[in-house]
Amino acid sequence: MSNILIIKHGSLGDIVQISGVLKDIREHHKSDKIYFMTTNKFSNLFKNCPYIDNIILDERKARINFFYYFGLFKKLNYLKFSKVYDLQNSSRTYFYQRFLRSSWSSTRNILTSDETKEKFDKEGVLERFQIQLKRSGIQKCENTLYPDFNWAVDKNYRIKFQNYIYIAPFSSKNLVHKRWPYFKELINIIKKKHHNLNLVTAPGNYDEITLAKKLGLEIILNNNNPTSIQNLASIIKNSKFVISNDTGPAHIAAHLNCDGIVIFGTHTTPKKVSIERSNFKSISTSHLKDLSAEDVYKKISEKLINISND
Repeated sequence: MSNILIIKHGSLGDIVQISGVLKDIREHHKSDKIYFMTTNKFSNLFKNCPYIDNIILDERKARINFFYYFGLFKKLNYLKFSKVYDLQNSSRTYFYQRFLRSSWSSTRNILTSDETKEKFDKEGVLERFQIQLKRSGIQKCENTLYPDFNWAVDKNYRIKFQNYIYIAPFSSKNLVHKRWPYFKELINIIKKKHHNLNLVTAPGNYDEITLAKKLGLEIILNNNNPTSIQNLASIIKNSKFVISNDTGPAHIAAHLNCDGIVIFGTHTTPKKVSIERSNFKSISTSHLKDLSAEDVYKKISEKLINISND
């Protein structure tokens, strides 16, 4: 039995996307012990992941923190990993590679002589992971392109709403350009036309709680604190439809194969982030401010009418 290390720090959407990758690595290393290195934010989530055995926390301190990295690399080298799968593929993990005595799999390592990282990164994220695994010796990659996040759903979690639409109008503070500006108008249209539907959300911080109140959404919290990722996954899975910006909950919805839509501007494309599924679709526009609430409602009205009539 060998020790295997997988590295993935985040964000939430990125974490959700690797569910199929983790399963393929697990099935290739059935008799090996798999360690997963991530941040504290995702540690509780992965304690229940069926594809890994142990978690290693990385505080991601500044690189000048010599004592922290001396301890981290000493610990990692002590475990004598026969293989490291770098799913973060960042400058930070490229820095880590220099200090670990292990066979390393990353997009930098698997490029052919006629490929550049810039060209490679234009592929969809799941396609890139599949290429990385195959060139690293895992030829059977049946799950990578089809992430299934159901392993993370808290099956015992219950909420008071039954017939509800989940809405995720948020984005991080440094990605406000992802926010479609007309959620309030769309929410008012849905409330007017579909009286029997509840419109809910689960904010992740105080600013999101404030925004949710302004939009008139039903707010789900855990004792006035954000829900866990496992609870969020349960809320989204049990919704009738999801409407979202390009944010973490959209990726959860996509990889639970929920009915829904995600709205994209020009910051990236649905293909590049591999978010469209059989039930979860996208709306793309050159300028988010030019996509009206009426335009979005027209695209989802048939779905909402069917849900209302169920």
